[in-house]
Amino acid sequence: METAVITGGSRGIGAETVRAFCRAGYRVAFFYHASREAAMALAVETGAVALACDVGDSGQAARACEEARRMLGHVDVLAACAGIAQQKLLPDITDQDWERMLSVNLSGAFYVARSLLPGMISRKSGRIVFLSSMWGQVGASMEVHYSAAKAGVIGLTKALAKEVAPSGIRVNCVAPGAIATEMTTALGEDALERLRDEIPLGRLGTAGEVASLILWLCSREAAYLTGQVLSPNGGLVMG
Repeated sequence: METAVITGGSRGIGAETVRAFCRAGYRVAFFYHASREAAMALAVETGAVALACDVGDSGQAARACEEARRMLGHVDVLAACAGIAQQKLLPDITDQDWERMLSVNLSGAFYVARSLLPGMISRKSGRIVFLSSMWGQVGASMEVHYSAAKAGVIGLTKALAKEVAPSGIRVNCVAPGAIATEMTTALGEDALERLRDEIPLGRLGTAGEVASLILWLCSREAAYLTGQVLSPNGGLVMG
């Protein structure tokens, strides 16, 4: 049976990714940070293993990855979905805001990949999917630190894909547009309505649609894809 580690697994896209991989027959361990109650409920629902971890802390990330390896035996897939968002004008972004945004959204992806990659290399097999954002592709006003972190994830994806392809490991990236999650609904209904009006398909995406894409990237059908950035965004960003 194949195995997967999913970060940011207690809510939103991460939670739907846990469900998708469990339905597909994977044994899953997922990391959560603040949402313990939601994580425990998801573990009961899916049979996945929930592990507390702040992925922005390298020590915690390494320990959680080691525990996941111990419980699963090996790790075939890493889906790095942990992320945070914040809206501020650049002059208002504090050092703490900047450092936390990069530590979770970019460094966290690096930390878990660094911990799990040696096992994949030794087996000459593995799939990694990083979660970026369309704002990592085109930038977002009032989200400079978020956009910078997510752009870094795209760079991480492409560089790592080149590095580990000879070891039989594929690395890809999903860069969602506006998705109906708790993170997005925090924008407020007026902002969401304006956003819907700008999206050619006329609606927000669902977390399940993103999770299905992540699962597909880890399937045999996607075996010739690596170093790619796929952006489910309803046509808001094209090209």
